[in-house]
Amino acid sequence: MKARRRGAGMLLGLSSALTFSFLGASPASASSATWTLEAQGQELCVRYAAAWWAAPAPVAGSWSSEIKVGIRDLPFEESKMLAGSTIAPGVNKPDADGNIARNGMVFFTLPYEIQSGEYTAEIYATDGTRTDTDTLRIVFGEENCR
Repeated sequence: MKARRRGAGMLLGLSSALTFSFLGASPASASSATWTLEAQGQELCVRYAAAWWAAPAPVAGSWSSEIKVGIRDLPFEESKMLAGSTIAPGVNKPDADGNIARNGMVFFTLPYEIQSGEYTAEIYATDGTRTDTDTLRIVFGEENCR
């Protein structure tokens, strides 16, 4: 009788494990998204020509793998990303005032001669599994800057 119960228990345990694995249930992963790109609402006001520009790309939360930040969809063909930070695994939490450290930056070029106006680019952060994005507003001309 004891052997039957043990066998039935083992069979029930095995079938439960197989059922959960087929249904996709799994324990919470350490690499689940617990970070966010905090670059929203930025505006770069361009009043003069320069060889390169920079914008903060801070990441908040905690993460266990490297996060790479960059910029894309720059407004002109001549524009290009020069570099973006690689943020080591770690934690970046807001301080008592709600501010977070700038642990990421992006560097890019813009043409010297640009028509006055407003343009956008996209700042991104990725850990290779998940990508988060925010918009950078680029404003040319003194009359357009806030």
